[in-house]
Amino acid sequence: MYETSRLTTRWFNMVHDRLSSVFFALADPTRRGVLARLATGDATVKELAAPYEMSVAAVSKHLKVLEAAGLISQARQSQWRPRHLEAAPLQEVLEWLEDYRRFWVRSLDSLAEHLRALQMQDSGKKPNRSQRARRATTSKEGKKS
Repeated sequence: MYETSRLTTRWFNMVHDRLSSVFFALADPTRRGVLARLATGDATVKELAAPYEMSVAAVSKHLKVLEAAGLISQARQSQWRPRHLEAAPLQEVLEWLEDYRRFWVRSLDSLAEHLRALQMQDSGKKPNRSQRARRATTSKEGKKS
C-alpha cells in the first residue's frame, strides 16, 4: 500500500519535462478546483482549503504539486501569502493539444465529405453547384490548418 506523500514523491522523481508535470498536476480534481478558484483571484491556503473536507496540510500538499508544475506561485504581502495562478503552463498545454485538434477537424471534415458522397450515391443525384462550392471551401480550410 502506498502513502499519498510517497506516491507523489515517486511521481516527481519520474517527471522530467514540464508538460508531464502539468498533466500530472491537472490529473487531480482537487487541484483543478484550486486552479478554478485561483482563476477568480489570489487566495490564501486557508481560503483555498475552505470548500474541501480536508486539512489545510492536505491542501498544502496539493499546492506544492501545483507550484512544482509552475501552475501557481506564492507572493508575500506582510503576513499574508496569497497563491496566484500562473497561466503560461496552461498555454503550453493548449499549444500541444492544438495539433490534435487540427487532426480531428480534418478527420471529421473528411468523414462528413464521405457521408455526403454516400448520400448522393444513394439518391442518384450529382452534387449541385452550392454543394461543390461548400466542399471546395471546406477543403481549403482544412489545408490552412
